[in-house]
Amino acid sequence: MGRLRVAVVGAGAAGLCAARHILSRPDTFAPPVVYELTEHVGGTWYYEERVGSYDNGLPIHSSMYKNLRTNLPKEVMMFPDFPFDPQLPSFLSHQEVQRYLESYSHSYSVTPHIKFNSVVEEVSPVTVETEEKVTMRTWRVTLCDKAGSRTTETFDSVFICTGHYTVPHIPTIPGIKHFKGKVLHSHSYRSPEPFSGQAVVVLGAGASGVDISLELAAANAKVTLSHRKPSLPPLLSLGVRQTPPLVGVQNDGSLLFRDGSTTQAQVLLLCTGYNFSYPFLDPVKLGLEVSEHLVTPLFRYLMPPAFPSLFILGICKIICPFPHFHCQVQFALGVLDGSVELPSRVEREREVQREMETKVAGGVARCHLMKMDRDQWDYYQSLALSGRFPPLPAVTRSLYEEVWRQRQVHPLHYRERNYRLVSDTQWELKERHTGE
Repeated sequence: MGRLRVAVVGAGAAGLCAARHILSRPDTFAPPVVYELTEHVGGTWYYEERVGSYDNGLPIHSSMYKNLRTNLPKEVMMFPDFPFDPQLPSFLSHQEVQRYLESYSHSYSVTPHIKFNSVVEEVSPVTVETEEKVTMRTWRVTLCDKAGSRTTETFDSVFICTGHYTVPHIPTIPGIKHFKGKVLHSHSYRSPEPFSGQAVVVLGAGASGVDISLELAAANAKVTLSHRKPSLPPLLSLGVRQTPPLVGVQNDGSLLFRDGSTTQAQVLLLCTGYNFSYPFLDPVKLGLEVSEHLVTPLFRYLMPPAFPSLFILGICKIICPFPHFHCQVQFALGVLDGSVELPSRVEREREVQREMETKVAGGVARCHLMKMDRDQWDYYQSLALSGRFPPLPAVTRSLYEEVWRQRQVHPLHYRERNYRLVSDTQWELKERHTGE
């Protein structure tokens, strides 16, 4: 039997990680073929000043805004086997993360295996029977290049690494037709200056909602942050008014909130997250349900139970993304090379069902079933145990949780702190230098 051929869809962080580890096992795997929609690596970390569509009519992939800095320190965020430059501050600009991913791609010789400007149009399973009457499953990948030429290739496995920060989730807002201002999603937000002096209502208090509210307020916009979370006290002193959730738009164009209060605004900025979208997959054929906020069933949050050679990476939310990819890829390659022994298809389906039912019974809403948060650490440990690779060091979790606490108390200033990893179990706060 020859080496396994693997296609990787997407050359963002997850796709680069998949290709890097495939290349590290040349006895088992042929060099990967990485299909990338754009002409560069980096995925969502590649900043695009323009919004809307590329020249080929496809929507802009990246949701990066101009002043974004990471909300995780580089000491937590890094791939475990590829540290960031230690001279950099802990919290990085998106440009520094993009340079890191470019360096990662070059250092592990991934770049020569990337087919840029390649639009994957279909990934479909094919069942074949060998001369020995053994049933094999392969994957047919159809793509379109920049010139509009279509080709089809066959692979033993496919890694889907397209991310889930591209298709904006647009909530239904009763009466929105009466709103007289501008409505946009954070996917199309780039900088605060155009909103200076305007009344802006930001909908949603996730990471981007809070960050964008703060930079709009600093640019002299009149900011109202509408959300369903408990009040965030530090924001008030920083010029951000908070209200309960938006319930609709009244006939005069004013915005009505759940407590009965109203306000007029020139801009309604939706920081309402993103929908899962895999237009090149046929969910029915794969036994999957793909909805706005949920893809199920996925065994180990990675593969359809009936198709254990198709891997959808990085689908979970509230995670440490790069370490997450690092663990998922090595587990998936163990499945392919046979070193990870999977339970039967029926048991894989039951395991997914049990896990989902446990979450629902614990009060987790269906739209939040892909959120990991505190559960991510046991997940990484279980992947490492099954895949027989080194687990993440304990210091990753320790520092992650420390930064989470700092972010609640100091939402504007937590990024001023710099950290150093002392060992696999210990971190320390760097002394601030004069001028910091």
